[in-house]
Amino acid sequence: MFVDLWLRADAAAPDSPVATTVRAMAPAADLPRRARTESAVSGSVRVVPVRTTSTSGGWAVVVAVLTDTARASSPSTGQAADRTSDAIAAVRYFAVSGTGGQNGGPVTVTGSPAEVAAPETAPAPASLYTRPVPADDSMGTAVGEFLRAYLAGGQATALERYLSPGVRLSAPAAAAYVRVDVEEVAADSEQAAAKAVPGDGARARVRVRVSGEDRAGSRWPLVYRLEMTARAGRWEVSALDAGTASSAPAPAAPAQGGVQ
Repeated sequence: MFVDLWLRADAAAPDSPVATTVRAMAPAADLPRRARTESAVSGSVRVVPVRTTSTSGGWAVVVAVLTDTARASSPSTGQAADRTSDAIAAVRYFAVSGTGGQNGGPVTVTGSPAEVAAPETAPAPASLYTRPVPADDSMGTAVGEFLRAYLAGGQATALERYLSPGVRLSAPAAAAYVRVDVEEVAADSEQAAAKAVPGDGARARVRVRVSGEDRAGSRWPLVYRLEMTARAGRWEVSALDAGTASSAPAPAAPAQGGVQ
């Protein structure tokens, strides 16, 4: 919130509501002084915290500032940047230092933000999905049919045929892709890549890369990680990893004569 307001403030208007709020949050902060030809940051700005660290005197937070600016001006020349720098110009990073905030207490920002480079990213771990799965074998067919039903905005009853008993899964309500193409299927075990389906209860994890086409004709590259379980000679979806608990076992039915 502080960075968002600070970007909208102008030292030429120190008594504006925005400037007053900034100084209430950070009494020692200086405000940007804009050129006469530069307007304040538009409303199409989003500030997202990306890293928090503890310091000897409090804490520091790095935030990413994303704007809808299609073309930025070069700071040195004032001329429009070339198209290759558009994406870089639309994202800036600022570090903010402060104190307080423990146990819900008040927070004080200790000064103006510092513009910094993008935080380093952690190295990606080695992939578990090292066994290619043919798209037309039992596993490839199962995941392909499931994801086509899932991304077509399928109802729960339409998805049940692909799910392990007791698993409940809701399709994304706003998806409704008109076409879904399976680009790649990879598994974490040899039995998942085999043509024959193993015995009941065998499990495997697969990563599926698909391309979904929406009603406007745009194509979206999507990646799904599924846990599959073998039953009755076919593979069924027993879990969907998407950052949230999208699937869960159904509640057990009460025993006959038990408490309802």
